[in-house]
Amino acid sequence: MRFQLALNVKDLDQAIDYYSKLFGVEVNKRKPGYANFAVDNPPLKLVLFEQPDAEQKINHVGFEVETTEEVEETIDRIEPHGLVSQIIMDETCCYAEKSTVYSHDPEGLMWEFYKLRGDSETFGAGTKETPAPERSAPEVKCCGPGAKL
Repeated sequence: MRFQLALNVKDLDQAIDYYSKLFGVEVNKRKPGYANFAVDNPPLKLVLFEQPDAEQKINHVGFEVETTEEVEETIDRIEPHGLVSQIIMDETCCYAEKSTVYSHDPEGLMWEFYKLRGDSETFGAGTKETPAPERSAPEVKCCGPGAKL
């Protein structure tokens, strides 16, 4: 399991330069307005969204898990407590194909638990959503810019 921290940044090139040096790794994936780092030590998936006008520095947080079964176990663990905002088991988001469960804390911070299945050339399109029962949190379109936190 790898912790994920997704940040809104004003200048993507400047942020990539800084975080490459801070963690001693090269950018893992770079697309227009988007970059991510896969850091082994500490286990961190750092995601950067170029959002110069973003009101908040943190876009969202989450965990990249190793298996789809771990996503399903998370659903089984949090759903009885009414903590599931949305389940998307066949999602294209953030230039990735993945299975995801989203949850929002009481102040609206979005948490994402996902299994990465592969890369995508598109930022986000084509999902097969499983609606959460009695959803009180906002609907998630994709975890990046414009995501309702």
